[in-house]
Amino acid sequence: MSSLNRVNPAELSPPKGFSHAVTATGSRLVFLAGQTALDSEGKVTGATLPEQFERALANLLTALRHAGGTPADLARVTVYATDVAGYRACAPELGRVWHRLAGRDYPAMAVVGVVRLWDVEALVELDGVAVLD
Repeated sequence: MSSLNRVNPAELSPPKGFSHAVTATGSRLVFLAGQTALDSEGKVTGATLPEQFERALANLLTALRHAGGTPADLARVTVYATDVAGYRACAPELGRVWHRLAGRDYPAMAVVGVVRLWDVEALVELDGVAVLD
């Protein structure tokens, strides 16, 4: 049986929307490719960062679900954003999207600023690692 333990030491700043560390035991790792706000026809959807984040997260969770996992199995997620200041400004809304789609079991996370993503219209991309039974 897989098990994820979120570790948030009191000596570190309180995490908001992520865990400082995640220990994992299980028999299967799932490496999730970067997902943007592409629809099923390969077109970027959504004009705003929150709209694109919601679609990218939904795409990531769809891939995870088809690999046999759930959002609670996510051990690590990396967010690539073309506008980190904009990402920070939208953080409360992005948090609500995360809660609605993925719940409150936060993986270890990082947000990385990038010049651009594969599709020029893409504002955000998410990839991750999950641990399953």
